[in-house]
Amino acid sequence: MWNSPEDFLAMGGYALYVWSSFGVCAAVLLIEPLSIRARNRVIIRRLQQERLADQFDKEGGN
Repeated sequence: MWNSPEDFLAMGGYALYVWSSFGVCAAVLLIEPLSIRARNRVIIRRLQQERLADQFDKEGGN
């Protein structure tokens, strides 16, 4: 039980471990969707380039 906000923030002497763990978790939760979105865009761009190359090859390359 915490008697004050300072006691809560101190986390019984484990504040550094507890708050750094929360910080790392929050960072991962923010970075992961951004990373997935970037990879998705790269994959879509590559597929579009491949499709254009296939169309170019089918048309005879002219």
